[in-house]
Amino acid sequence: MDISTNLVYNNFVDNNMVPNRNKSLRVNQNVNTYTTTNYEEAYRRSLEDPEGFWAEVGTVVDWYKPWDKVLDNSAQPLTDWFVGGQINACYNAVDRHIKAGKGKKVALIHDSPVTESVTKITYEDLYEKVSLLAGALVNLGVVKGDRILIYMPLIPEAIISMLAVVRIGAVHSVVFGGFAARELCARINHATPKVIIAANCGIEPNKIVRYKDILNTALDRVSEKPKHCIIYQRPNMEPSPLTPGIDILWSDALSTAKHHPCVPVEANHPLYILYTSGTTDKPKGIVRPTGGHIATLCWTMSCIYGMTEDDVWWTASDMGWVVGHSYICYGPLCAGITSVMYEGKPDRTPDPGQYFRVIQDHKVNGLFTAPTALRVIKREDPVLEFGSKYNTKSLRTLFVAGEHCDHETLTWAGKALNVPVLNHWWQTETGHSITASCLGFGHNLKPPMFSAGMPFPGYDVRILKEDGSPCQLLELGRIVVKLPLPPGVMSCLYKAPERFINTYFNNFIGYYDTMDAGYTDENGYIYVTARDDDVINVAGHRLSTSALEDVILSHPDVGDAAVFGVPETTKGEIPLCLYIKNKNCSKKEEDINNEIVQNVRDLIGPIASFHLCAPVQGLPRTRSGKTARKSLSNLASGKKVIISGTIEDPSVYMGIKQVLQKLGYAKNAPDPEIEK
Repeated sequence: MDISTNLVYNNFVDNNMVPNRNKSLRVNQNVNTYTTTNYEEAYRRSLEDPEGFWAEVGTVVDWYKPWDKVLDNSAQPLTDWFVGGQINACYNAVDRHIKAGKGKKVALIHDSPVTESVTKITYEDLYEKVSLLAGALVNLGVVKGDRILIYMPLIPEAIISMLAVVRIGAVHSVVFGGFAARELCARINHATPKVIIAANCGIEPNKIVRYKDILNTALDRVSEKPKHCIIYQRPNMEPSPLTPGIDILWSDALSTAKHHPCVPVEANHPLYILYTSGTTDKPKGIVRPTGGHIATLCWTMSCIYGMTEDDVWWTASDMGWVVGHSYICYGPLCAGITSVMYEGKPDRTPDPGQYFRVIQDHKVNGLFTAPTALRVIKREDPVLEFGSKYNTKSLRTLFVAGEHCDHETLTWAGKALNVPVLNHWWQTETGHSITASCLGFGHNLKPPMFSAGMPFPGYDVRILKEDGSPCQLLELGRIVVKLPLPPGVMSCLYKAPERFINTYFNNFIGYYDTMDAGYTDENGYIYVTARDDDVINVAGHRLSTSALEDVILSHPDVGDAAVFGVPETTKGEIPLCLYIKNKNCSKKEEDINNEIVQNVRDLIGPIASFHLCAPVQGLPRTRSGKTARKSLSNLASGKKVIISGTIEDPSVYMGIKQVLQKLGYAKNAPDPEIEK
């Protein structure tokens, strides 16, 4: 048994876990109090009768034409759902709510402390702007199937652009605002958009990001330029100069356009292309099918998140990441829910009480955020000096995903907001949860420590060894999903069908390879420990970085931490920890280091060979909250590091390099460079 598995096994004993619903896996005859009959029946039906089950889910959205066949699995792993059905995502997100008499309801709330403004947009307002922009795109020659690239900050115009594109059957590719010109250029070259829609700038706490300048640089490098660029000049900001012959003002484009109706598309017509991070040299564009995706997303709003049409939902993410696509835009809007867009930081716009303020001001009922945001707030406002000023009683549940959430942060957030905090796990490729605690199924609101929920309907989750044989309970292995995959997951990689097969389906034949490591317990819960490449191999013993981080983050003076592997002559590699001290911590660095090392030794054991740790001022986190561990490991090993445009604060690397050198690493490493 791996050392990381020993750790979780001790946690199971401490928490008096009860056995699995699957009798073949049960270790005793106690009743599983975590599951429910409703969940059991839905999950069973989704695997045994997928056509009947998903046909029922498909009815939560409106179709122009019913499907001819629910499931076509004849070309596995390529699976088509709702074959022959005709649908439009924009109609389901906007028009149908107006026809139902809900046009006056607020669809979007844009809360922007960086511009000191709050904007509320009703479904009628959304229709007016979206249908006009759709008409403007048609005037520019855009037709069904064309690609439109969107490069904007988190403003309503980003969602208006997305909906306008799919309204006419075109395909959007949203690039996170602020990506460097190099990555933007790569995505333009790969998607070859007919039109680009961009804002002139984004606003950060201490700077203005000139999107138009970045776009101009990217367009100078691309091999095939778009025919036109529609430029949205943000109010009260210095306008950007336009390029004659290609640039068109947003306001001018709309002023000459007519409202355009929705164009029906076949259910498996692409909704969007979304490029995953780290795709500069070889873009990996996830292609999302329309029908299955919006039907499943709409259903998850009630099934997973327990939201109703009368609720206010806030996903604290950004556009250009899958969470923003799924749960700022399509999920809540298709369900007719009010969706909050927050343009700001958790701690600096202007203080760490902003999450609490947004909940109070907009009476938020459900919040979805990344664990990193919670760690930042906890570190900056541990006793809620700022947060306690606000009334957050409207909030019922807090959901986290995107990165492993340590128990200390999860517990703190639950107490701070006085709500259950539920972890769930999904990927850009899947578009919605693989595992979750589902409020709609009545799942236990106090799931086992460290778990990411139970498999969501349609996902036959297995834990396999490298040779493809099944792991035992509590045994760390590769998490895979038995085919076919449910509706709404990626249908292919854009322009790369062979890479699609080789990347996701060739390692374990008959399964989708999540490339994440984890294990399952006797209750049916899944535990996601880390990306498989974040598992450190110490003298043949595999240790999960998240297991080590959980121990380190339990220290009262540690606010954040990252563990990664560094070279060692006898053991191959050993773990090294960089951590951020909590605010107002006065304890000596040496004492904290010794206590951290002792904690790891006590809770994991000497086999971890853990003795390297040091404080830093900041850690490299992506905008979506993930830790760039690979770049830290490369830096420590003396390799060249190119800082991705996804990194929130690139300046942290220089301080980290100096700390690593004091520990005996990164001695001859070149300074990390920001990609251009």
